[in-house]
Amino acid sequence: MSIEAIDVARTDGGPLWVSAVSTPEGLEAWWDEPRPHEGGRRCVVRRTPDGRVEDVLPPGWNARNRVIEYGGRSWLPMPDGGLVFTNWADQRVYRLAGGEITPMTPEGTARYADLYRPPGSDEIWAVREDHDERDIVALDGTNVTTLVKAQHFVMNPRLSPDGTMVAWIGWDHPNMPWDGTELCVAFLDDPSSRTVIAGGPGEAVVQAEWRDTGSLYAVTDPTGWWNLHVVGLDGDTRNLAPLPMEFGDAVWKLGNTWFAVWGDKLVTLYGTADGRRLGVLDPETGKLSDLGGQASWWSSSVAVAGATAVGVAASPYEPSRVTAVDLASGAHTALSAAKPVPARELVPVPEPTVVEGVHTHLYRARDTPGPWLVFVHGGPTSSRPPVLDLEIAYFTTRGYGVAQVNYGGSTGYGRAYRERLRHQWGVVDVQDCAKVARGLVAMGLADASRIAVRGGSAGGWTTVAALAHTDVFAAGVAHYAITDPESWAAETHDFESRYLDGLVGPLPETRERYIQRSPLLNASRVNAPCLMMHGLEDAIVDVGQAERFVAELDRHGKEWALLTFPGEQHGWRREETIVAVLEAELDFYEENL
Repeated sequence: MSIEAIDVARTDGGPLWVSAVSTPEGLEAWWDEPRPHEGGRRCVVRRTPDGRVEDVLPPGWNARNRVIEYGGRSWLPMPDGGLVFTNWADQRVYRLAGGEITPMTPEGTARYADLYRPPGSDEIWAVREDHDERDIVALDGTNVTTLVKAQHFVMNPRLSPDGTMVAWIGWDHPNMPWDGTELCVAFLDDPSSRTVIAGGPGEAVVQAEWRDTGSLYAVTDPTGWWNLHVVGLDGDTRNLAPLPMEFGDAVWKLGNTWFAVWGDKLVTLYGTADGRRLGVLDPETGKLSDLGGQASWWSSSVAVAGATAVGVAASPYEPSRVTAVDLASGAHTALSAAKPVPARELVPVPEPTVVEGVHTHLYRARDTPGPWLVFVHGGPTSSRPPVLDLEIAYFTTRGYGVAQVNYGGSTGYGRAYRERLRHQWGVVDVQDCAKVARGLVAMGLADASRIAVRGGSAGGWTTVAALAHTDVFAAGVAHYAITDPESWAAETHDFESRYLDGLVGPLPETRERYIQRSPLLNASRVNAPCLMMHGLEDAIVDVGQAERFVAELDRHGKEWALLTFPGEQHGWRREETIVAVLEAELDFYEENL
């Protein structure tokens, strides 16, 4: 028996955001979920206190936005039972109330994300992006008012308990939000009163919530680990649980929440890329109580209502499900509908492994030594957790082992490991994937002549760079890949336009590095067949990156194929695309391995 491509498509992705609301009848939980069979839209759903799960967002509406192109928190429940959300088609904010949907923002080029409702208010705050400029605005009916205009990038707007101050997190080029950010406060009636109370060069604040009128809780990393701190308005900071664990992660989407305030305690996520738990932290004693249950990973969204926490949990055997946790008893209740789960014997078990200092998760197939696929995650400032992934099972059930490599530069192992990639992109990531491939052979798991490398976005870059700069891999598959860093930096969107300053080096001073590492400019050195796949509406990595690369491969007589997909952006969201991509990839491996 095997996992089929359609099985992968119908279980692809999971909830991004959750909300929890206390009602007189009990807990009301909200979340959004992907609908690959509905053109890839994201639908907001609600579970009522009596256990009914119902779609809140009607067909034809898609709760997504394009702020920083990766998007951000796209919806919020309202006290009247209605919904405020951003709509993908026009990027406007709408309010759903009484069965009617009405716009809250004007037509135009602006996008909105990181939606937040100040406690006790009917006003909605959001990050507005328009022509590469961003500010924090208040939406009241159809009125849009600027609250904060500060750094080039802003997120995490929060109103103080006494209603007089606003807090936010901001950063400027060339920093990325995992390099250095600032936690700021200002009086609402005097935005020029801005004060930086935490963060700065070499320290990245990724979430903050008011503790009281004089201090905030914040996830920040002055020690090299994203730990929870309490930060006074005078800048005095105390680490609440100084541990070699991450209580936060890289900000690719605006609005992630790794902790929620629960009275005088904090419900928090913590761990490494090998496993993330849910627990309760006592800020006064530093005691951390685990409530994670059987889940090996909790996604980056947690909410609390009453004595119940709501989050998204997954394990190597269960896909992501919205889960409620009773904070008194620790009991878990699955709230979202269960997706089809394959028979246990079809599901590969992840084995967290370190190969020459490189973190990886191994998923063995039935036969060894045999063909293996080295999976390279995107980002590159990201990681892949050890959870049920039917894309991996699609290949392992067909005899391919999979090594999911969290190469140097990945998150989840502290800043020092993350910064192994600083100025070394195209070197450390490539070398780490090659080390894992050679390690598989040394362990007797892999046939050295039948190892392929594959990845998407930055993982696609590492894939084609590995084909050009190593002799380890017999084939490579690159999804929406960067193939030439200098041209990509010039043509990509604002959020990542200075990303390569840290990954490779500033231009023009370090142009020689760009030339040496560019797979496009070194296409003559590619020594294995390459399959490229790309969405035609990709605003992050233009399809021209793939087209120019395969043209160079063709000019040098190399083996290549290119598949493009109308209607797809940076990543696959449509059921028919996911099926076509997986089947093409499998055919490619069958031919070349």
